[in-house]
Amino acid sequence: MSELSINRLNTADPDFEVALRRHTEWEEGVDTSVRQTVAEILKRVRQEGDAAVLEYTAKLDKLSVASVNELEVPRERIDAAMHAITDEQFQALETAADRIRRYHREQLPQDWSYEEADGTRLGQRVLPVDRAGLYVPGGKAAYPSSVLMNAIPAKVAGVEEIVMVVPAPGGELNDLVLAAARVAGIDRIYTLGGAQAVAALAYGTETVPAVDKIVGPGNIYVAEAKREVFVPPRSWWWPMAIRTRTGSPWTCSPRPSTTNRPRRSWSRRMRITSHGLRRVWRACCRRWSGRRSSASRWPIAAY
Repeated sequence: MSELSINRLNTADPDFEVALRRHTEWEEGVDTSVRQTVAEILKRVRQEGDAAVLEYTAKLDKLSVASVNELEVPRERIDAAMHAITDEQFQALETAADRIRRYHREQLPQDWSYEEADGTRLGQRVLPVDRAGLYVPGGKAAYPSSVLMNAIPAKVAGVEEIVMVVPAPGGELNDLVLAAARVAGIDRIYTLGGAQAVAALAYGTETVPAVDKIVGPGNIYVAEAKREVFVPPRSWWWPMAIRTRTGSPWTCSPRPSTTNRPRRSWSRRMRITSHGLRRVWRACCRRWSGRRSSASRWPIAAY
């Protein structure tokens, strides 16, 4: 039996900070070939849509189908997974889901507003994104907890649709993962994995809808793809003045700048109903960033 070798770091060593940074720094841990591979996948999926997704799924997951529609998990398959798990497993999923749901309800941010002496009304509107994407590791691995902990906060926040992607090498899916998706209220599931799945969620294809935010763990290719399509939230914030159809103003101020560059002073004026604020938010994000938000976990306020 071979001896196990463990790297040990001692905080008392003079080079501790350097050694720690070497072991934990993301940029140094990503091979150039990984970046190049991911960049090529993102480019092709963005340009070719379903065709590129099918090609990479057949090549990397050994799953060949005629169309991306065949990669969507049917309701019957999820029903079969619910019957395949034991009563104890189902109860564990329900118990965990209930605890996660109750916890995140306490985190929900609230709208607020007040009126200045000159009649100007200032405040904050908290609106959920329309559609979220969830990446879940697949194959023989079982990560039902990732499904619950990423999907339920989104549902609590009011996200209308959650699209889950999970790789299925050779068509193999884990019943516990599918059961967790049912318990969490996932709306659509595609058997997609790797950087191509992240690209499909970020940019959208003829079949897979584009999402506003991507969460969930994955391998180095998935992590690099999420990093590439990610845009920091601060780049979404621009001064904006909105008036509702009834004439009452909503003034949206940008967050304080976190860079040394001077902030451009300009604004947008438009007449919309308060019901349309969410559409304005999404349109502005897409116009100014061209990318999607991506994170490994859900910060509740970002919904």
